[in-house]
Amino acid sequence: MGRPDLSKPWVRTAKYWRRLGDNKVVCDLCYKRCPISDGGYGACGVRYNSGGTLYTLVYGLLTAANLDPIEKKPLSHFHPGSLVFSISTAGCNFMCMFCQNWTLSQSRRNGIFGDFMTPEEVVREAVREGADGISYTYNEPTIFYEFMIDTAALAKKENLFNTMVTNGYITTEALEELTKFLDAATVDFKANANKEFYRKFMGVPDPEPIYETINYMKKRGVFVEVTDLVVPKYGDSVEDLRKLVRKLVEVVGDDVPFHLLRFYPHYKMSYLPETPIKTLEKLAEVAKSEGLKYVYLGNVPGHHMENTYCPNCGELLIRRYGFYVTEWRLTESNKCPKCGYAVNVVGTLKRKSIPWF
Repeated sequence: MGRPDLSKPWVRTAKYWRRLGDNKVVCDLCYKRCPISDGGYGACGVRYNSGGTLYTLVYGLLTAANLDPIEKKPLSHFHPGSLVFSISTAGCNFMCMFCQNWTLSQSRRNGIFGDFMTPEEVVREAVREGADGISYTYNEPTIFYEFMIDTAALAKKENLFNTMVTNGYITTEALEELTKFLDAATVDFKANANKEFYRKFMGVPDPEPIYETINYMKKRGVFVEVTDLVVPKYGDSVEDLRKLVRKLVEVVGDDVPFHLLRFYPHYKMSYLPETPIKTLEKLAEVAKSEGLKYVYLGNVPGHHMENTYCPNCGELLIRRYGFYVTEWRLTESNKCPKCGYAVNVVGTLKRKSIPWF
């Protein structure tokens, strides 16, 4: 990548960085804390040092702007049935060799692209589309932090909620400001949080900071759901899952919704098979045996473990098919109609939809 044109409207001075000597800087936005020389880029490929000042190159340079069901994020317990206006840019601070959105996230190799929108335009479009909230998603939203926080602040003024789908590597310094406007987050783990997998296939030194992010979000009142992409052969260890679940129960509690996602071959790991459903089912039982109350399987539409059951009596409470809620049996106060157990769900059903085939 060459020198960018800093006069473009999508180039802005970045947040969360420090100057060193000789025009070098350190970016403090994510836990990689990249040292960046003059004329260099961070690992994300969208933060650039010019003369000792760090710039973001993707402020409002959007690669996607779509209306999605909130269950797609997935957020199954936060305002179920809602619609979210989902936006993304190019770039990512991870280098996952299996990324499903690699044409966006790994685009730093071929140049940054997108269509420019202001925060005002995004919020206006979200309202026009009938969205209930805005989701910062598809690529890692941490790397377009400046645009996300400006948009999130405006969204709140229009009574829209804000959610993000994140790899959890954002620093607590940046989270402190963001959580003033953030309502919910899906935090993604890969391969049962196996450290060697993160290093070898994702370019990430250690998944440990992700737990700190989850804990901080919880303390700041952000509703959290957690996903775990189960990768065949390299990232489906039962013992790794036990460690992950035990840590989650410790830092966020046993009522955090937990989604085991089926891997599909993509990008540089297209040689692997899909995750066997039996593997997912086995790991789901392990997660429940370690104390989690709400365990789901993702990317397996029609499976009974897409549904929500009462942790106390086993009653079916919410039936789903893929990203759609097809049956809702909670009371008005989100309790089990059979035993009265209070279910960890924020909001009541916004809209019920039956998918067409």
